Amino acid sequence: MKRILIGLIVAAVLAAGGWFGFNLYVRHRVTAEIEAAFEQVRSGGGKASHGKIGFDLPSRTLTIEDIDVEPGRPPLAGVKAASFKAVGVRQIDEAHIAADNVEIEGAELAIDGAAGAASMKLTYKIPRIALTGYSGPARMQGAPASDSIIDAYRFGLEQFAAMTAGSLSIPTITAAMTGITGGGTGDITYSGLTFRNIDHGKIETAKVERALVTINVQQPRPDKVTSGFSDATIDDFDANVVIAALNPEKTDDDSYRRVYRRISTAYDMTSTAGIGAKIGRILVEDIAYRPSKFRPAELLAVLPKDPSASQNPARMRELMEKLANIYEGARVGKVTLTDLSMNTPQGTGKLNAVTYSEGDFALEGLDAPAPQGQFKMERFALKSFSVTNLIRWAADLTKNAGRPPSPDQMLGLFGVLAGAEIKGVVAPFKNTKKLVTIDTMSLDWGQLVGSIPSKAHVVAKFVTPTDPSDPKQLPLMASGIDKLAIDLDLGAEWREASNSLALAPATLDIGGIARAQLGITLGNVPREVFSTDPAQLMGQAARIEAGSLAFSLRDNGGVEAAATQYARSKNVSRDAARQALADNVRAHREDIAADNPEAGAAVDAIAGFIETPGQTLVIKLTPRAKAPLMQIMQLLQTDPGNALAQFKIEASTGL
Repeated sequence: MKRILIGLIVAAVLAAGGWFGFNLYVRHRVTAEIEAAFEQVRSGGGKASHGKIGFDLPSRTLTIEDIDVEPGRPPLAGVKAASFKAVGVRQIDEAHIAADNVEIEGAELAIDGAAGAASMKLTYKIPRIALTGYSGPARMQGAPASDSIIDAYRFGLEQFAAMTAGSLSIPTITAAMTGITGGGTGDITYSGLTFRNIDHGKIETAKVERALVTINVQQPRPDKVTSGFSDATIDDFDANVVIAALNPEKTDDDSYRRVYRRISTAYDMTSTAGIGAKIGRILVEDIAYRPSKFRPAELLAVLPKDPSASQNPARMRELMEKLANIYEGARVGKVTLTDLSMNTPQGTGKLNAVTYSEGDFALEGLDAPAPQGQFKMERFALKSFSVTNLIRWAADLTKNAGRPPSPDQMLGLFGVLAGAEIKGVVAPFKNTKKLVTIDTMSLDWGQLVGSIPSKAHVVAKFVTPTDPSDPKQLPLMASGIDKLAIDLDLGAEWREASNSLALAPATLDIGGIARAQLGITLGNVPREVFSTDPAQLMGQAARIEAGSLAFSLRDNGGVEAAATQYARSKNVSRDAARQALADNVRAHREDIAADNPEAGAAVDAIAGFIETPGQTLVIKLTPRAKAPLMQIMQLLQTDPGNALAQFKIEASTGL
């Protein structure tokens, strides 16, 4: 029995010694691995130190105290942590480790030359970081070979893309900024950061309860601007797309790849200058990058070192081309901003919504103060608007070196957007208490031949008070017309199949005066006529043939207003005034009818239109044979009668 007892005691002692020996071995190996990682930083020219390292084998808990790393190359100036703790640490393979939970306390991160600005410095303080279900590389790989902020950013994203985690939470982050342009300083505070389902560069959901940025500027005048984002949510972020865009070896990737499925937040801003703004909700959907075009590193490479220094036109064009590529390489499915407001010393302006989708940009429900009173607008929209084309158009204008833009350059603006629209405007009229109201105004164009549109449509419907300061409007006011209601609809289109150009019945309705309609067709209009070369334009214009013309005029009070004005000036009755005006028209009948009897009938119709208010005058011209347009235009200047003789004329009046 004694032998058995002694054997058990010896076995227990040996087991205990083996346990502690194995524990010491594991701790030594873990320490060696950590030291190797720190030595990797030191061998690259940086500094790296740490305090006590502990490893508890039963719980597989690793602790490291007083971590202090200075990489020795900008922009990352230093990384510190008071303590690092990982629970449930295990080695997946030779290159990867995992942990059930990771906690970092008292972390600090210093960045010099943030955002490419050499004088700007950022110092982040992060009291606590917690991860669950972590898995990643045992050591950092592929340290950046340059001091570029882009390479450093890509390096950080590559480390992130090598890990997985169930969640990451950071209660608060504070940051101090110095060296801001204009001699400013600033502070940033983030609170309530949570990330869910991190998987090799992809994040299912990221949330920030509040992000607050305060900037103190000295130039051009002292001011303190505080802006914040609240309830921010990012869904389906993919860092691998950003890594590709920052990788100089990925310039052949010409496909659009989604970076964010959705970003949602609210925004507010205040300033000591008395300016404030709020956005109830910002929603951005389906953001995608095209790595072959979205190359921020190439843009930063051509940015001037001194923003205040003047740049030569060639350098500016290069910069603008790189910027255009950035916009071309980024695609956004839809942007919606709702419940916008801005406070200014003049008052508060409000905007219901700003939207962008597939090139269509719109402002909805604007109500803002103006110098003469309140300005309201139901809608303003730009159709098929392209920021990329706008930048390239502006860059092309810099080639002129002080000379005025050429016609071809100016026409390049038609490639920037395809139209604009304004609806529901109510605005003060000059310094009066009267209002201008715009029901709708729109201009659309398309079917570009080179840089020239071959299709256009204009619509305008508005009411404006008559202006006593305009001498041309005094007769209207004398006739009792205190406002003008304008309704215009004008469209023109070139049809390549028939080589014809048609002015669709253009309509102009001036309320209380008249309604006019005009339709014109031109034949044998070649594609080559759409040219900015004057010689080519004139050569091709000679081939154009005059077509039919139809004109109608409905009297809605204009004849009576003219008769009233004439009666007052001659001190006669309105009936006598109408008759006198009609007689003035008939006085030229014989001369006109001598060359063309049909023209005489038109004179009779016009005179009858004046004699009887409220009628509709209709005049139609049809060419008798092929009539070159240029020849007709020349005859109208030298021999109008002969020009009219080229057409069959039909004229009539009716109620």
